[in-house]
Amino acid sequence: MREQEGIRLRDQDPIAAYCLSKKAATEDYPFGPLPLVAKVGGKMFALLSLTAEGKVDNLSLKCDPVIAENLREQHAAVQPGYHLNKKHWNTVILDGSLTEEDLHKMIDHSYELVLKGLPKAERMAISQRFV
Repeated sequence: MREQEGIRLRDQDPIAAYCLSKKAATEDYPFGPLPLVAKVGGKMFALLSLTAEGKVDNLSLKCDPVIAENLREQHAAVQPGYHLNKKHWNTVILDGSLTEEDLHKMIDHSYELVLKGLPKAERMAISQRFV
């Protein structure tokens, strides 16, 4: 059932599709049927909260602490991570105030931070498998 939900979500929601299109990205549901958690190397880089219709309405992303503060100051839709370490995580409300390009940059940054934190052998294996 979850796999079917994930496939449907990938097809219906461009943010979920973008997160899951990253190299070696996997989807997981460690908290029940929702939220969707995008991982690389078994580590979370995005937590996507969904509406009843299966659309992403907010997502939490890992972020460098200095950049996180700057984003919060610049955008009302970027808030300290909800139920996460507020120093290293932002929750982004998808209210239409941020462009798709801005969201992609934040997702890319989160993915790269998590990827960089993986052991070197695992990073190398990912880069070799997903050229």
